[in-house]
Amino acid sequence: MSEIHSQWLNLRPDLRAWYARPAAAGPHPAVVVFIEAFGVNPHFQEVAERLARAGYCAIVPDIYHGKVYEYTDFDAAIAHLKSLDDQQVMAEAALALDALGERAEVRKDAVGALGFCMGGRYAFMANAIHAGRLSATVAFYGGGIAPEKDAVGREPLLHLAPRMQAPLLLLYGARDGSIRPDEHGRIASALSAADKRYTLTVFPATGHGFFSDRRDSYREPAAKEGWRLTLDHYARYLGDRP
Repeated sequence: MSEIHSQWLNLRPDLRAWYARPAAAGPHPAVVVFIEAFGVNPHFQEVAERLARAGYCAIVPDIYHGKVYEYTDFDAAIAHLKSLDDQQVMAEAALALDALGERAEVRKDAVGALGFCMGGRYAFMANAIHAGRLSATVAFYGGGIAPEKDAVGREPLLHLAPRMQAPLLLLYGARDGSIRPDEHGRIASALSAADKRYTLTVFPATGHGFFSDRRDSYREPAAKEGWRLTLDHYARYLGDRP
């Protein structure tokens, strides 16, 4: 197992980020990680550390500002999700990108985005809002990208497709009750119409939240394959892994 370092970074007085990096000097490619609705919990610290062990510097901006919810406290987590402002989240993502740019161990020309659930939506959004700063994006079961009507009132994002530059990898479960197959189709149609490079993969017999091994929704085969596809995507577009 590769040696890594991890710590909290202060991006500004009211905003911190979890940061993990390979122990080797680098420079290394980097990834901005967008959380699910439960906060920067141990699972997301581990996601950053998994990326670091794979040769990436990983930063997880704490867009919940210190709030963390148990997976059983779904109502409180969703209430917090509803309170988020997309422009503020993208501004805080910009601060995370700035922080990466100030670190000597980071390759400034090889930065990607990764998100899960609500974070998948933010990774998709960042691929447009911060198009000039990202070289690859991965979204696991990104909810709220293209619903006919979003359950929590978020704005769909397909109008952003023409602004995107980085190749996208989108991962879904076929039995995800919150992201139906027709939404997959709308996303694919919009990205194809905008002439964008993307891969959309659907895992059979798999529901929402299949990556998090802290939840009952975890499905090991899809999680392992999704992670392999993620690292392959980054290896191709952010440079070879060590």
